Amino acid sequence: MSTEQSLTEFVKVEAARLGFDLVGITTPEPPPHLDIYERWIARHQHGSMAYLETERAVGRRSDPRAILPECKSILVVGVNYLPQQRGGSGIARYALGVDYHQLLVNRLRQLVHQLEELVGEPVPNRLYADTGPILERELAQRAGLGWIGKNTCLIHPEHGSYFLLAEALLGIELVADQPVLSDHCGSCTLCIQACPTQCIQPDRTIDARSCISYLTIELKGPIPAELRPQLGEWLFGCDVCQEVCPWNLRFSAPTDDPSFQPRPLLQRVEPATMLRLTPESYRDQLRDSPLKRAKRDGLLRNAAVAAANRGEAEAVPALLELLGDADAPLGRSHAIWALARLQAVEALKQALGFVDDPALADEIHGALEELEG
Repeated sequence: MSTEQSLTEFVKVEAARLGFDLVGITTPEPPPHLDIYERWIARHQHGSMAYLETERAVGRRSDPRAILPECKSILVVGVNYLPQQRGGSGIARYALGVDYHQLLVNRLRQLVHQLEELVGEPVPNRLYADTGPILERELAQRAGLGWIGKNTCLIHPEHGSYFLLAEALLGIELVADQPVLSDHCGSCTLCIQACPTQCIQPDRTIDARSCISYLTIELKGPIPAELRPQLGEWLFGCDVCQEVCPWNLRFSAPTDDPSFQPRPLLQRVEPATMLRLTPESYRDQLRDSPLKRAKRDGLLRNAAVAAANRGEAEAVPALLELLGDADAPLGRSHAIWALARLQAVEALKQALGFVDDPALADEIHGALEELEG
């Protein structure tokens, strides 16, 4: 067995021992489909995520060696995040446990340390878990971990798509795996048909501007009013296109990794509960949670929309309380919209007695005018 082969076998065994369910290796060649990314940016379908369009971001995605000049191999790993129990409705499954970013990077860091001990010298590396300027799903496809489905998710032919990806750019020669060249989606369009906002594009990209995951996580401003009803009960992220995928229905199985099981707050989630998320409970109950990415005000915004879409009259008192929270400008504005959707006229009139923001008062007056004709 050659040195490259023995090192490759060691890396794959160690990766599995550290909890990675999928392991593959590819070369640092430039991605052949960068043009798809560039066209996506040109169409402004990345929404407000301006960091994706910078010259540096595009340049680094065009060649892994622009990130690590010494790169000779790229290790791509996947972790199954599907929990044993679904957890609260409205939360994407990957977000029910701990934040995966640091978790996966820490595991990769252990793997690199073991590799360095084996070869007896430092190995140049860059480690990423959905954080680096690389086209990770394309790298995963090249590393033999699956194909990129019509819903843009990487789909493994035996395990489905409930996986989180991470990558290690390595300055060491390893044996590359064969890429997955077949498209196993065929004529199926279930994900496209099921998408609540029809954001899935023909070239296997997502128009982020109407994607529920983007609207509830990445968007830092108000959710466009015309899209709010289409969010349904989603409070953070969205799983719809994966839930209907035949490859998940047939092959996905839950993990026993405790990191991805629902934390107590998220085992049963009601919008009214989230609407009463104080700064203290946000800090304590969501420690190390992916939900922190939306910030407290973003979660309150989302909860207000979800409460209205559920027609949840029981949430009116919590929405009224939110209108008094000066630290949640987004939440307050969306609470007015939610109260109007719930036709809570008396609550809106009551809010006029304590709302101290003229702009919010104008919103309430506008809502009342529409409700009362």
